[in-house]
Amino acid sequence: MGKTVLVVDDAAFMRMMIKDILTKNGYTVVAEAENGLMAIEKFREFKPDLVTMDITMPEMDGITAVKEIKKMEPDAKIIMCSAMGQQAMVIDAIQAGARDFVVKPFQPERVIEAVTKAIG
Repeated sequence: MGKTVLVVDDAAFMRMMIKDILTKNGYTVVAEAENGLMAIEKFREFKPDLVTMDITMPEMDGITAVKEIKKMEPDAKIIMCSAMGQQAMVIDAIQAGARDFVVKPFQPERVIEAVTKAIG
């Protein structure tokens, strides 16, 4: 089995796109979540090698979820995904512990580059 990934996005279509890019490149998507609260539960349950995390979601946003996951697992590898490439969001995400930032719409090469950089 390849490296495992948890895909977090409130849009099913976006989760499907990321999952498709990852599986075509040998990664195994072990779980999906549609908000930050679910992301934390799924992370605890599956202990994936990597998390792709949307920023703007209902219930709990991605940056808060990153902070919570990092409290549980300081070595967690997380890549933020967002349509909003705003500098402030990127900085917040990196300060929260994210390894990288991918902007929507996804370029498959950029997603794989970020994932490879994060988990090798």
